Amino acid sequence: MSASVRVDVWSDIACPWCYIGKRKFEAALAEFDGAADVTVTYRSFELAPDTPVDFDGSEVDFLAGYKGMPREQVEQMLRQVSAVAESVGLRYDFDALRHTKTLLAHQVLHHAKKHGKQLDLVERLFQAYFTEGRHVGRAEELAELAAEVGLDRDETFRKLQEGTYADAVQDDLRQAKAFGIRGVPFYVFNERYAVSGAQQPDVFLQALRKARSEGVSS
Repeated sequence: MSASVRVDVWSDIACPWCYIGKRKFEAALAEFDGAADVTVTYRSFELAPDTPVDFDGSEVDFLAGYKGMPREQVEQMLRQVSAVAESVGLRYDFDALRHTKTLLAHQVLHHAKKHGKQLDLVERLFQAYFTEGRHVGRAEELAELAAEVGLDRDETFRKLQEGTYADAVQDDLRQAKAFGIRGVPFYVFNERYAVSGAQQPDVFLQALRKARSEGVSS
């Protein structure tokens, strides 16, 4: 007997560990024999809500200022993160990266969810941000990226201009606060228990199996 598994992922497009976590979760899902019964939904989380849409500076500039860390320490940290990303097949380009406020990116992901394209667009936004140096804080750019995964560009732009999904994003942020989420990625399985961070695939696999077994027994 099979049971459905719901996975809610609190994440931010500007979070390097969220993209790494996505790859590790996908590796677990590939090993899970009930993958067809798993529904994954991405939820909104802002790592740095006070970030301007057009930040004038590099990723090193931002992190050194935002976290108050020495630039040398930031550069070392980014090298380490890049190495972890490469181990799961990702190539981060922090020199090209354009740091920005991600609120509109979260709105466009809600729009994509409504049209069954959220997972496609999550991947596209991560790639655009971390490897291509695209500006994911502007409605025009987000509409173009949405069109690349099959969404209507003009409709997407209009929805972003109108703030159609602004309340949905705020609902996610409030739920994250209620759960006590302070960092992402944060995975919630069947609204019962959580896995925090970009864990190894076997940790996610165990969580998937536990969620399925609890679903069958309930």
